[in-house]
Amino acid sequence: MNGTILVAETGADIPTEIAAKYGIWILPMHISLDGENLDDGAFPVERIYEYHKRTRKLPTTSATSPGEYRDLFLRLHEEQPDKQILHLCYSAVTTATYQNAVIGSEGMSWVTHVDTKNVSGGQAALVIRMARYLEDHPLSPVEELVAKAEEWVKRLRFCFIPGDLDYLRAGGRVSNASYLGAAVLGIKPLIEMEDGKLVSTKKYRGPMKNVCIKMLRDALENYNLETETLYFVHSEGLLEEIKREAEATANSLGYRCTQWIKAGGVISTHSGPGGFGVAGFVAE
Repeated sequence: MNGTILVAETGADIPTEIAAKYGIWILPMHISLDGENLDDGAFPVERIYEYHKRTRKLPTTSATSPGEYRDLFLRLHEEQPDKQILHLCYSAVTTATYQNAVIGSEGMSWVTHVDTKNVSGGQAALVIRMARYLEDHPLSPVEELVAKAEEWVKRLRFCFIPGDLDYLRAGGRVSNASYLGAAVLGIKPLIEMEDGKLVSTKKYRGPMKNVCIKMLRDALENYNLETETLYFVHSEGLLEEIKREAEATANSLGYRCTQWIKAGGVISTHSGPGGFGVAGFVAE
């Protein structure tokens, strides 16, 4: 094989310009809204918020189908038969993406899957890291790339503060949902990725700005993240003041390069407007 093509899902929230720069192929996950089954990324997330406000219900989300994976894998192989395909997948325990991808690639020796055990900015951080690695090592065999990915997965950290607990509760993606009653007390839960699961681990109290900056400081201190690149995740509605303060805080702690990632439809359906998260890799 001569080179590698990277594939991920829209749930990784990889910015369009970055996907284009590195040639990353993005397959849509899906959102059922007002009776329509829509591709994630094909419509503004504000439509989700408007739907929830109007109906007090949430859309449902679904994984990329086996057929969609199969069609893309076959097309890429037909166009570039000398290249291997490395699929860095949305967390396998949160949805059927990984299982569907494996089914869709049956009989395709040129396709390899890795469970990133992450979503949104966490998955994006790993995919972008792999893309940059391939810039310097374009002919790396897939076995080497898988070993690298699995090593990075172990060091990958992603956490976030949801913007609206109604979305998180209705979405049902958090394993210990007992924390979600904290809305009554004005408490905001910290959601962390643990072995592929979204887990509520800690509680913060106070205005969203104070909570976000406190969470950021705690994450940088507790995770000991690499200073090379730090990823900030936000859903539509996060105040610009909070974004500026987050960047200033990270810079003051030695993080000079920050990359903002905007949550798409799948993530916004489960976290609501105004959410904030941080992702990065534990320093070696």
